[in-house]
Amino acid sequence: MVCSVKGFAARRRAGTALGASLAVAAALLATAAPASAGAPAPAPAPACRGGQLVAGGAERVGAVAFRVTVVNEGPGPCVLRGHPTVALAGQGAPSRARSLTVTRQGAARPALLAVGGAAQTRISFVPVLGEADGYCASGAEPFAAPSMVIGAAGARLQLAPDDGGNFALCGTTVRATAWRPAP
Repeated sequence: MVCSVKGFAARRRAGTALGASLAVAAALLATAAPASAGAPAPAPAPACRGGQLVAGGAERVGAVAFRVTVVNEGPGPCVLRGHPTVALAGQGAPSRARSLTVTRQGAARPALLAVGGAAQTRISFVPVLGEADGYCASGAEPFAAPSMVIGAAGARLQLAPDDGGNFALCGTTVRATAWRPAP
């Protein structure tokens, strides 16, 4: 019977120590919580809509890529997700437009855009080689256009290269990263 009492007392001391440790941990967590913990969490921003995005630019990045920017000019913040669609404009004639296949690069994560905030994607392609008319190493016919049409959140945004040149590529495939908030 003495063993039972000693075993009970040891279990009781261990339980009391465990209870005290849990109380200290709870107190530490309570003081680490933000002051606004009692306030309701802000509602998540809605998905961006095409009407609130505008073309921000197409900056040439080396010989085979462009950094494309879109800006949220909507009435409130929004979230842009995924990868863009891409087409080259048809030099004034819709029949000369060329839709391009987009090879997606990188995981798509939500990009929260405040009003006036921007998101970017990097679009790269197989370049046209040589001077003047140029050629494609694959034997494909080179294609050049003065503007590109980017699809984002249901909008089709037309951009020209910021250096005044053309978008020139071989083939019908481009690589595009997912939208990311602009730095």
